[in-house]
Amino acid sequence: MANYISIYKNYIKSKNHNEFEVFNMNEINYSVFAKKLSETAIEAGQVIMEIREKKFDVLFKDDNSPVTLADQAAEDIILRDLKKLTPSIPIIAEENTNKKGLVDVGDVFWLVDPLDGTKEFITDSDEFTVNIALIEYGVPTFGIVYAPALSVLYMTKTPTSAVIRELDKNMIANEKSIMVRKVPYEGITAITSKSHGDETTEDFLQKYNITQRLSKGSSLKFCLLAAGEADFYPRFGPTMEWDTAAGHAILNAAGGHISHLDGTPFHYHKKDFRNGPFIANAHVELI
Repeated sequence: MANYISIYKNYIKSKNHNEFEVFNMNEINYSVFAKKLSETAIEAGQVIMEIREKKFDVLFKDDNSPVTLADQAAEDIILRDLKKLTPSIPIIAEENTNKKGLVDVGDVFWLVDPLDGTKEFITDSDEFTVNIALIEYGVPTFGIVYAPALSVLYMTKTPTSAVIRELDKNMIANEKSIMVRKVPYEGITAITSKSHGDETTEDFLQKYNITQRLSKGSSLKFCLLAAGEADFYPRFGPTMEWDTAAGHAILNAAGGHISHLDGTPFHYHKKDFRNGPFIANAHVELI
């Protein structure tokens, strides 16, 4: 992440036409995003919690993943505010995409997962999140992950700084900076998916000195790495880019990274916005 700006400048210099004028560069203002979109995420979370307290139907998409009224209601709030805030930056949002299909986007776009961890939401777990991320030239440069049932919000302030906000009952935040940790002397803490365990993950973990394992739902896994509470999270099962982008931005900003299994950087705007296997990592030396 440290060389993001230089990569960006070189990318711009390599172009001799006006394709970058499809959006307004002045719209990229991370401090404004942090202020306004944290409020958006909290509003979306409030609606999710209100729906959770009522009876709601569970439907199933073509891929057999569950979806509820809360998913769509939260996404409507996020889309409303993103369109006001950055009207010329395109948006890829999970529920809208499932209904209308993928839209064409350029090198700068938003990725939205309004309710990551729908399975946890349905089963009364508190590990579900609201996710908003900005992608610039394949890199997630801004991200918010809000866990409304836990009253915790993780966010980038800039592409190289991240914070956690713990909210009280009046939604007043106690904010502090977060950063990944070095691997403790006693061994590695690994995070695995609560809902998507597999044999490949187990085989991978056997190669390392794992002294503790945390099983978590949703994008909270990336946030725990960013906050220095664990060391790496291997994922071999299928995910979409909106599942990972916000957490990835936060992990990057806190000093961590995500790579493919061969160690190459994990970028966005892939075909169909579908991810392959990856390792989210603080400072574990991969074997």
